[in-house]
Parts: sequence; C-alpha cells; structure tokens
Amino acid sequence: MERPIIKIILITLFSLMVGVIESNDEVSNFGIVIHGGAGSFSDLDEKAINSYETGINEALSAGYKILEQGGSSLDAVTAAVVILEDLPLFNAGKGSVYTEMETQEMDSSIMDGESGKGGAVAGVSKVKNPVLLARKVMEKTEHVMLISSGAEKFAKEIGIELVDPSYFYSEKNLKRVRKSKEDEKLGTVGAAALDQSGNLAAATSTGGRTNKMTGRVGDSPILGAGTWAQNGLCAVSGTGHGEYFMRLLTAADVCKLMEYSGLSLEESTNLVVSKLTQAGAEGGIISIDSNGNISAKFNTKGMARGYQTNQIPRTFRVYKKN
Repeated sequence: MERPIIKIILITLFSLMVGVIESNDEVSNFGIVIHGGAGSFSDLDEKAINSYETGINEALSAGYKILEQGGSSLDAVTAAVVILEDLPLFNAGKGSVYTEMETQEMDSSIMDGESGKGGAVAGVSKVKNPVLLARKVMEKTEHVMLISSGAEKFAKEIGIELVDPSYFYSEKNLKRVRKSKEDEKLGTVGAAALDQSGNLAAATSTGGRTNKMTGRVGDSPILGAGTWAQNGLCAVSGTGHGEYFMRLLTAADVCKLMEYSGLSLEESTNLVVSKLTQAGAEGGIISIDSNGNISAKFNTKGMARGYQTNQIPRTFRVYKKN
C-alpha cells in the first residue's frame, strides 16, 4: 500500500515543479513603436509608401529582435533610430534637410525610463548618428545636452563616428530649401520601447525643418517636449511643429496625465493631440505603456509609423485608415 501512496506523492510533487517552471517561463509583455515623421503625405504613390514601409520595417526588425532576445529597451530604440538615421528617405541623419544657410544641423535625444536619465545633442553637422552621441552624453557625462562644436568635440574624444558634411548632401533637399518651401513631411524619426524587464525608453532624432533659421533647435532634443520615458507609465516620441511641443511639454504630458489623472494611454494621447490641435499645431506622437499597449496619434493627414509587440503582430501605416 505504501508504494502507490509514494507514487501519488511523487507525481504531485512533479506536477507542482512543472507548474513552477511554466510560471517562471512566462514572458512579460514587450514591444516597440516607431515613427518616421508626420505631415500631409499627399503626393505619395505606392512606390513611395513601399519605401517608407521598408525603412520602418527594417528599424522594427532591429529593435524587436533585441527585445525578443531579452535585451534592453534602450538598446532597442537606439538600434531602430540608427537605421532610420542611415536612410536618406527620413529627415534625420543622412536625410536631414537644409537650414536657410544651406547647412544641416541635427538634433537628437534619448531617455531611460528606469533611471530617469536622458541625453541630447543639438545643432551637430558632422555626427553620422546623432542618437549614438545623445546616448553617450547620458552615459558618459554629468550633463543632459551638448550642442554644436562642443558636442562634436566630445564625439571625437569618445570615438563616435564623425563624417564630412558632404555625407549629408541631398540634391532633393537642397532644391526644396532653394525654393523656400516648407517640408510637408514634419520630419523627425523616433522610437519608444518596453522590454521584458518592464523598462521603458524613447529616442528621437531629426534634421529639423526645411529653411529653418541657423541655430534653431526644436523639440526633438528636449526631454519632456519631444522625448519622454518613465517606468510604470509610458515612453513617448513626437514629431511635428517643435515650438508647440516645447511650449506644451507634449511628450511628458502623455505620461503625466496617466500619472496624475489616472488616464489610460489611449485617453491620454487623445487628449494631448487635441491640445496640439487647439494650439494650432500639427504633428503626432507614438507611445507604449508599461503593459505593452501601443498608441500612435496625429492630427495631420498621415504619419509613417509601425509597431510590434509580443501580443500584436507587426503593423505599418501612413494614413489614418490604411
């Protein structure tokens, strides 16, 4: 009689052990959302839309792979934005538009939701990937932002790749500024991510606005305006009329409405975009919360964006209904 009892006990213990193992193997929600700028996108044909999709998907693949393998949200947003900076299609890095003086001045920022630290650079013209330098400002200095030649001096000292300004040359962008046309794509690129440890991060990078005044800096390198990440709440990256984003602290507002008013991510982003509209600003925001919920809201005709989580299959869109 003792053997059957022992057998039952062993089976029960084994079942409990299996249950514990399965419980430990459960993966927390994680994911990434990316944007490639907002605007009218009125002249995009199918070939152009496919180009945007290819670029966004390449960035998504890089970022999501890091998250899927248990990597950090900081590494994911960095990898995604680097890819977008290297593609001339987007207004950041290689594709940066020209100032009134026919030069390029790039801005970028990154923020870690776990530590609350952030780094930014503004007005750089020789840094191949401004987001990499922004991250080094966060990690290697006691500062939050470095600008212009000072930022480039720091880049040289720590081995961040510098290039001749000719690297950023674009005949299309040069023609646009010489016609004094405002770029209808409110160009910025950005990413926001949640990793399996529950840490949030966001990064944003831009070449600014076509024909902008030399020395003009928008919201992209400003923590709270164009970029924000706060563990337990959300991570946000914005694109649009930067002056309004700075006045309204748009990126941080999304998280703070959740924190102080108890709003959901959906409710918060809807309210924040309505504030932009009321102020007369155009633009959009992408965000992900600590539960892996995604939001991509904008008041323009289109915003190139894509997202993927362990619960949501990869999605790419430009217009509101496509």
